[in-house]
Amino acid sequence: MLMKIISKTIQVDTKGEDDMIDITEEISLSVRSSKVQDGIVTIFVVGSTAAVTTIEYELGLRQDFPRMLGRVAPKNIEYEHQKMWHDGNGHSHVRASLVGPSLTVPLKDGSMTLGTWQQIVIVEMDIRHRQREIVLQIIGE
Repeated sequence: MLMKIISKTIQVDTKGEDDMIDITEEISLSVRSSKVQDGIVTIFVVGSTAAVTTIEYELGLRQDFPRMLGRVAPKNIEYEHQKMWHDGNGHSHVRASLVGPSLTVPLKDGSMTLGTWQQIVIVEMDIRHRQREIVLQIIGE
């Protein structure tokens, strides 16, 4: 079999800090249209103040996740980034680094191997709304 490598991008408009957007369906459509049956899809958000992860996309966790980030990297402490740039988002960079900019999901029989309650989300950490570019790389046969 011939290995395929397909790159796609999707655009997502965020509302700003703590916005969490379910992008599972868009990625699933891209995977299906690629015709790759077995392989992987890597999801990568471009930028240093957003992240990609999986979560059960329900109201409680959509509230719990930002609260957790606030405990781990609070807004109201001193950040060297803030001292240097005075842009108010030092905590945003730290939070995004902790969660990470990418995720890889195995593909089997043309579908992502996600659990029933597992969705792929982009989490905006920046203090303002942004248009985010998400790069998908689908590899397999």
